[in-house]
Amino acid sequence: MKRVAQVLGFIGIVIFILFLSAPLLFMVLFAGGQAWFPVTVAGVLAVIFWFGFMVFGVRRKKVVLGIPLALLGIGLLIASPSLYKLTKPVVHADGVDLYEYAPFVEGTKAVSLDAPASFKMEGDLPVIDGATALYPLYASFTQAVYPEKDYEPYMSEVMSNRTGQAYESLINGEVDLIFVAGPSDAQLERARQAGKELELTPIGREAFVFFVNEDNPVESLTQEEIRDIYSGKVTNWKEVGGRSTEIRAYQRPPDSGSQTALEAFMGDTPIMAAPTEQTADLMSGIIEDVADYRNYGGAIGYTFRFYSQSMLGNDKVRLLAVDGVEPTADNIRSGDYPIVNELYVVTAGTDNPNVGPFIDWILSEEGQKIVERTGYVGNGK
Repeated sequence: MKRVAQVLGFIGIVIFILFLSAPLLFMVLFAGGQAWFPVTVAGVLAVIFWFGFMVFGVRRKKVVLGIPLALLGIGLLIASPSLYKLTKPVVHADGVDLYEYAPFVEGTKAVSLDAPASFKMEGDLPVIDGATALYPLYASFTQAVYPEKDYEPYMSEVMSNRTGQAYESLINGEVDLIFVAGPSDAQLERARQAGKELELTPIGREAFVFFVNEDNPVESLTQEEIRDIYSGKVTNWKEVGGRSTEIRAYQRPPDSGSQTALEAFMGDTPIMAAPTEQTADLMSGIIEDVADYRNYGGAIGYTFRFYSQSMLGNDKVRLLAVDGVEPTADNIRSGDYPIVNELYVVTAGTDNPNVGPFIDWILSEEGQKIVERTGYVGNGK
């Protein structure tokens, strides 16, 4: 009877522990802490074993302490690759605080002209969307010519919902114009299916840049070497003059501005599959997303030059020269830097009467001065 009571008591304790720990396990698994899940499970098992030893009268210290500690050690061993990953800083491609550039806000980083703009928006205000990296530019345009009021960066006449969503909103007729890099083939096809023709007006230029960990000794790559890396032909830095370290070539999600720029740069060279990571979602379970750049010693990523100036604030990553040429504004103007992309204002048949004059003003000396002052390169004038 004593043994039966011990067994029943132990079962009750196990049920109680599992009941108490279930919310913790659920939170760790589905709230972004998946790396700690094996350790959490090991901790729960260690507690169950410890109570089991107490219930069944096991008193040997080597057993009472050794087995729970061994379980925790196994959990840490299983989790160690994921925990190591957490030590590597993540460089998000959408990490700019848009509120810092919001127009007409005290202390805004949006740039201004030396005198009032010659064009002022009146009447029906065009609704604008665009890429995160270009928000500082068109927020400055807004500050120069739109009526002064509050323009919330995510829900107003002047907002930023990233490149992919901006194209969708334009094609669906929800906005009048967008500020973005060129469209992907998929975005052009969606426009065609919707019976819309995208009109692209170049308003400036920008360098498409590649960056690596600050400790990577490689300072320059040729265009061919970059294509070899992103096609999977070159997989170790020693093949391009670096250390014997595996190359982790990060990418961006499909239809993002920088991913479209990579596709254009690669041309007919196939791009290898992007690194992915598992993401827990309460509705969908475990799904795989394109991984954000994580700053391993062998990592390489890409973005646009102006955006990188904010991204590189911690000096943990470094821009690469391409074909021996640094991605500076002067080298963009001269044409020496070899990978330069046009920046566009894109429309799709809007009937807003202010859109045409607004675009004409952007192309004027005043508009181009804002392009330059923001940190981009104007249209070569």
